[in-house]
Amino acid sequence: MDLTGKVWGATRPEREASYPCDPLVAAPAEGWFRAVDVAAPPGLVFRWLRQLALAPYSYDWIDFRGQKSPRTLVQGLPELALGQPFLVFEIAGFETGTHITGVLPARLAERHGQMAVSYTLSPLEEGCRLMVKVVAEAEGPLPRRLRRGLLAWGDLVMMRKQLLTLKKLAERDARCQPGTGGIGPDGDSSPS
Repeated sequence: MDLTGKVWGATRPEREASYPCDPLVAAPAEGWFRAVDVAAPPGLVFRWLRQLALAPYSYDWIDFRGQKSPRTLVQGLPELALGQPFLVFEIAGFETGTHITGVLPARLAERHGQMAVSYTLSPLEEGCRLMVKVVAEAEGPLPRRLRRGLLAWGDLVMMRKQLLTLKKLAERDARCQPGTGGIGPDGDSSPS
């Protein structure tokens, strides 16, 4: 069991791999890893990841001021673009079906230190692996380092819920429309 709040579900090879978020934070930096298998095609899971621009999909009563994160795929999402809001981050890079990477905006980095995140997908025989790495500046004044340690635990609780929610929704959609993986020709959910 990881007592630092930095690892949930990630294997040693996943923790040793490099991610698109790695070069976005100056060294020295530390990584927080969260991972889950999803029994749904990567394209469908990626479509759910895009919805993180709309809602957090964790504990809505905390993270979303009591509003409920959408439980169906929203039609007509804007195309991904650099600088677009993504949770508390701004999109710094993406590859459709593979990853969305964000960086903490300067106003938040002043308080928390530099941080970046990559949500990555790897195909599996039955579905895909959803792996998230948060990379955080490891130095700074003592209050910031203490706050970052607490933030790692808070992130673990919230992101675990987020990943399990996305897994549940993507797997539900994959079961409902097994021939298409829940994805229509425009990349949105197929109408029922």
